[in-house]
Amino acid sequence: MLDQSNLSRRMTLSSVVQAITSYGPISRASVAKMTGLSKQTVSEIVSSLEKDGWVQTVGRTEGNVGRRAVVYEIVPEAALVASVDLGGTKVRTALCDLTGKVVAEMVEPTTQSGGEAVVDQIGRLILETATSHNIEQEKIRVAVVGVPGVPEAETGHVKMAPNIKGVDAVNFPELLNERLGIEVLVENDVNLAALGEHWMTHQGDKDDLVYLSIGTGIGAGVVIGGKLVRGASGAAGEVGFLPFGADPFEEDSKTTGALERVSATQAITSHYFQLTGTNKNVPAVFDAALAGDAHAKQVLETVASYIARAVVAIASVIDPACVIIGGSIGAREELVSLIKPEIDRCFPRSIPVEPSILGNHAALAGGTSIALSRLHIALFSGGLPGAQIVVPPPHVKTYLEDVT
Repeated sequence: MLDQSNLSRRMTLSSVVQAITSYGPISRASVAKMTGLSKQTVSEIVSSLEKDGWVQTVGRTEGNVGRRAVVYEIVPEAALVASVDLGGTKVRTALCDLTGKVVAEMVEPTTQSGGEAVVDQIGRLILETATSHNIEQEKIRVAVVGVPGVPEAETGHVKMAPNIKGVDAVNFPELLNERLGIEVLVENDVNLAALGEHWMTHQGDKDDLVYLSIGTGIGAGVVIGGKLVRGASGAAGEVGFLPFGADPFEEDSKTTGALERVSATQAITSHYFQLTGTNKNVPAVFDAALAGDAHAKQVLETVASYIARAVVAIASVIDPACVIIGGSIGAREELVSLIKPEIDRCFPRSIPVEPSILGNHAALAGGTSIALSRLHIALFSGGLPGAQIVVPPPHVKTYLEDVT
């Protein structure tokens, strides 16, 4: 049973930190008014937080009659979180401060050795990112890793990740925890991208959204009521297995889904080769289409038609406020412009479709949002049932400037 005095203290601390996090710079009087706590209680808590290095004074209120009040905000650099986007070809690592601002980032090719070698690479890359920017390792408190697969809560193994060999045979988060000595959370990369887009661009505006990623594979992240939907086994959003496009009853469709077989990277390059006898990678196919190549246009129109069907299937079940198209292929404006009219041709109502704003940093943003929430809870709400501290996102423009 929880100590009631400790529970009350944690609730009070949590509410004060939430107020400062959300509305800082803010005065003690404003915190008291916002939380309903007494000015004395708020003053004691803020003094304690300031003494421990979590909040700092940043000036005084302006424009008020009488004595101006001191205002406080969270100390951004008091602690850091790591957000990692693990892909089949690249792994990106970003270190972010308590405001969500990226303070350091590194990217390198993903090791092809697989399994524990991938764990070692991520651990090393996080530490090298810190070292190369003169950041103390001890500042990093939580890490979130996005993986192109389905993490199993029971075993820690990452299933359905054909592009990262061997990760289905190791306890991924446990090994990373041992490597780094901090809390490590592992989440599907498309789920993180959905959270990232919601957190930074649509929070409170469009709390029911779907992020559809099209690249080497195809998958969706679903956010309903501002919360990520994982499903009973964590595999919600595996839309690559929607049963159309290729024959869903063929054996190959159990490994690479029927929809994915006709709409992702391999499908685009293969279809163009079938039509022309020429090998082109995906960017070259897009370039050819822009240059007027009729075969390239046909390939992209076919992909757009299948993606439109997927969007309609999703919208028929979920009715999202918008569908965000992302991924290395999906984020191309040329493809999005082809998808929209195809949707209108086969669905009776409008489905708002928009390209990803965050691009290849959407998953990093989602990982940052989860890591910051977990860190705030660990620091200021430990033992409080159902505790949650919502961290406001940095401004999108500033965020993208920091990571590019």
